[in-house]
Parts: sequence; structure tokens; C-alpha cells
Amino acid sequence: MFKNLSDTFHKFPRTFWVVVVTHFIDGIGGTILMPFFALYVTKRFDVGMTQAGIILATNSVAGMIGSTIGGALADRFGRRGIILFGLIVSAFSGLTLGFVNEFYFFYGLSAFVGLLGSTAFPAHQAMVADILPPEKRSEGFGILRVAANFAWIVGPIVGGFLASYNYLYLFLSDAVISVITAVIVFRLLPETKPQLKEKAAHEESLWHTLRGYSVTLMDQPYLAFISASILMILVYQQMYSSLSVYLRDVHQVDPQYYGMIMSASAVTVVLFQFWVTRVIKDYPPFLMMAAATFFYMIGFTMYGFVATVPLFMLAMVIITAGEMIGMPTSNVLAAAFAPEEMRARYMAVFGLTWTVPSMIGPWAAGLVFDNYNPNYVWYIGGVLCVIAMLAFYLLHVRLGVEERFQLVKTSQSIS
Repeated sequence: MFKNLSDTFHKFPRTFWVVVVTHFIDGIGGTILMPFFALYVTKRFDVGMTQAGIILATNSVAGMIGSTIGGALADRFGRRGIILFGLIVSAFSGLTLGFVNEFYFFYGLSAFVGLLGSTAFPAHQAMVADILPPEKRSEGFGILRVAANFAWIVGPIVGGFLASYNYLYLFLSDAVISVITAVIVFRLLPETKPQLKEKAAHEESLWHTLRGYSVTLMDQPYLAFISASILMILVYQQMYSSLSVYLRDVHQVDPQYYGMIMSASAVTVVLFQFWVTRVIKDYPPFLMMAAATFFYMIGFTMYGFVATVPLFMLAMVIITAGEMIGMPTSNVLAAAFAPEEMRARYMAVFGLTWTVPSMIGPWAAGLVFDNYNPNYVWYIGGVLCVIAMLAFYLLHVRLGVEERFQLVKTSQSIS
């Protein structure tokens, strides 16, 4: 076992491991706060889930704009500076959101934080693709998944404990951790942006770089992949927004138990991610995306039928099985679609698979929660998963024979 860990460590460059460490540390801050955000908004301002969903949607709309700008900036000027900027904004948001006393102020500040804080997402994703060759990316993204879920083991438990005393501690903790991560990035993480030819690098203006999004938006196969992923993530993201409120209001589950349910997901990833990667290595990537969505369909639909904490945990483990299959595979597929010189912009569009569900999901779930049977959220989620499964299968039929996607399969086999 220790030999395997040592071999894995030496297979990857030092810069990649710095990325893993910063991803883990920053992840602790995010997982302390994020699972409890909807709980905080509904309790602090005495509003329903619909209003909380609008807050999250406002943040996501601004985040989509910020990510678009950030992708162009990362392709034009580099990854490192954009990542540092995002961490500083994250620290600022933690120091301000927790002190807001008026609900209408929360709208404006949430939009501001979403706009600036999301600029770093494409740079993070592009940096991993910069550092690792195609044959190592699948395993590399898998390692990042493990690091992120180590953070999920720690964060929700700590967050649940802090929330039981004072929700302000969640925001302050996230701010401090963002500052620590920024210091590490500043001291240890070099720039990784591929160097264009000297002439091209000087001649391309920022406006020309932004216009490069037209190439991405004309890539119809890529947009089909993005659309299918949006449907899948629309269901998946309910575990971070609606699930906590649903368990509290419908089943009277204490926030600390919700933290334990989320940590059960993280433990599952840490224990089984590499084994899952080996199991799926010989299968086409688009079919693996369909398989991941199938597990989401089963797990999320269960929440509409079960009523005990052990069964809630079982549903989460089933969802996590899909997560272990789908998350690394989707990142590698996005990188496979992207030309090297447009990598961050393609990753910014890939970010729509998270921002669009963040805009729609919490608000739509809030409407259902406040006006209909809350269980309908999980039934509708099951139907959306079926549609996404069919879309991924059609992508496999249409694109699976292309060399760039065969390379994804090859990289999984090597890992």
C-alpha cells in the first residue's frame, strides 16, 4: 500500500501536488460554509426557500459573467494571478456576508461576490490540464477528487458544530482559510499557462481573446455535452442547497446530522475513488457519464421515499458512486474538447454546468418546497436524470469513435 502511494506521488510533478494541497485547504473553508448557507439565509432573515433560492441564483448569474471574464483573462495573462484574486475575494466575502443585517443588502453583496469570486474557476481547471499530459489527467483529476473529499470529511462536521453556536463563525473560518491558501499559492505555485508564439502573444488583444468564445459557442458537440451535464448537475447540486432545508423542515434532521450525511459521502470517495477509476478504465467515457447519472437518479429519488437518517446516508452513498464515476470523467472530457490555446475559455464554458444549475436549481426547488409537496423535488430530479442519461448515450454514439475521446479512455486505462 505504502509503495503504491509512493509510486503515485513520484508519478506527478511537484507543482501538481502544490495544487492538490491548496485545493484541500481551500476546500475545508468552502465545506465549512457551503452546506449550511441555505440554512443560514432562511434562519437569519426568516425567509422561505424561494427567497434563499433567489439569493443563490443571483450569485450564480453574476458568477457566470465572472467566470467568462476570468477564462479570457487566464488565457491572456495567466492562471496564477487570477487564482490569487479569487482567493482574496473569497476572504473578503467571508468578512462581509456574515455581518449583513438586511436581506436586501444580501442580494447586492451576493452578486458582487459571485461576479468577482468566480473569475478563478477556469484558471483552476486549466492549470491542472496545463501541468499534466493527457495520459495522466484522469488520475490527476481523481486525486483532486480525493483531496476535495478529505475536505468534505472535515468541513461539514466542523461547520455543523460551529453552526450550532453561531453561523458567523462559518463565514469567519472561510475567510481565514482563504487567506492561508492565498499565501501558499503566492509562495509555492508558479505560472503554468502554455506559451504562445511570441508574435501571437503580443498581437492578441484582450478583446480578441474574449471574442474567442465564439469558437467555443459554435462547437456544437461541446455544447451538447455541456447541456447534458447541466441536466445532471441540476439534480446533483440539490445536495448542497435544498437537501439541508428539506431534511430539517420535512424530517426534523439536526444540522449536525446533515453534516454527518455529507461526510459519509466524502469518506466513500476517499476510500473508493481510485478503485472506481480502475474499474471504469476500459469503458467509453460518455457511457461512464450515463452510468454516473443513473446512480444520481437512484440516490436522489430515494429522498422522496425514505425517512430515516441511515437510509438518508445510504442514498448519499449511492449518489457518491455516481460522483466518483462522473466528476473526474467530465473534467477530462472537457479538456479533451479544448484546443490548448483556448483551454481556460473552454473550461469557463464548462463552468456553465455548475453555474446554470446554481441559478435555476435552488430557486425552482424553493418554489416546489413552498407551494407543493417537497418530495416532488426528488421525483422531478429522477426524470431529469433519465433525460441526461439518454443524452450522454447519444453523445457516445455520435462522438465515441473520435480519437480525442479514445485518448480519454486510454488515459483512464493508464491510471
